[in-house]
Amino acid sequence: MTGPDHLDADRLSAPGGEPVLVVDAARWRRPRAPVQAVVIGVDEAGDLPPVVADDFDLLLTGAIAPSRPWVSLARAPGADMLATAVRQSPLAATIAAQVLRMTARLSFPDALAVESFAYSTLLGGSEFARWRMGRNPGDTLRTPDDPLQIEREGDRVIVTLNDPVSRNAMSAPMRDALYEALANILDDPSRPAVTLCGAGRCFSSGGALDEFGSARDLAEAHAVRTLHSCARALDAIGERGAVRLHGACIGSGIEIAAAAHRRIAAPDAWFQLPELGMGLIPGAGGTISIARAIGRHRTLWMLLSGRRIKAPTALEWGLVHHVEEAA
Repeated sequence: MTGPDHLDADRLSAPGGEPVLVVDAARWRRPRAPVQAVVIGVDEAGDLPPVVADDFDLLLTGAIAPSRPWVSLARAPGADMLATAVRQSPLAATIAAQVLRMTARLSFPDALAVESFAYSTLLGGSEFARWRMGRNPGDTLRTPDDPLQIEREGDRVIVTLNDPVSRNAMSAPMRDALYEALANILDDPSRPAVTLCGAGRCFSSGGALDEFGSARDLAEAHAVRTLHSCARALDAIGERGAVRLHGACIGSGIEIAAAAHRRIAAPDAWFQLPELGMGLIPGAGGTISIARAIGRHRTLWMLLSGRRIKAPTALEWGLVHHVEEAA
């Protein structure tokens, strides 16, 4: 298939008016011209044709339980619905695809910096402003009394997210306390193991929505976000780090957790990336931690679809390593 030339490629972008391409996966080849549009390759027959995965941002197939990077249409919204999601937030969607491509080849800390640059950019953008305009103006910030519990049992530290009233929403106080706990574990010469878990009905419902957009200096927010990245600290702990996940694990509630080298889920655990509807991309490390667990194509599917991934699928895809038996 002949691709566009460099001048015509401007059209295939959010500013150019066409932020998404739905193409035949068997025939599409990525052109040399810079295409910013999200490219969704479709294999409706389920033949799983040989493809160059780098040519696509997302690959959909009619096959059941295909291998990575494919996503089965049996579990996914159709390509048209995903394309609609891109067109509703074209800047966030195309930037998400670009970040996923770039960060795949970087170290974890460098990849986090790229994600954070993009996240801060989108916080200043029109799509996020539109989402904020739809928020209830009466919303007020809530500060949890004791957002974290830390216990030590021998050579293991148990860190518990402890704001069940908010379903362990990742507020600034909770993130700060979690980073401090993980940094202390990294600095501890005894090198203890750490298990991260959540109190109450779920592990974490993600970022505290009332705080979104509260930063006045987006450049400083980027600097703080990368300096105090809980995902980076958890990744640095390496094989000593584990998480136990149950109930809702939304947004930053799975982005941080996915950086743990051992991830255990309860049968009721489910996972979701809702950021695109806010005009954003994951900003707590998810474009790296989740993508390195399940691949960038499936990560983008989670973001574009906004669908919940249940524990069995998370296990099949590699987002978790083990699902406990029901009690």
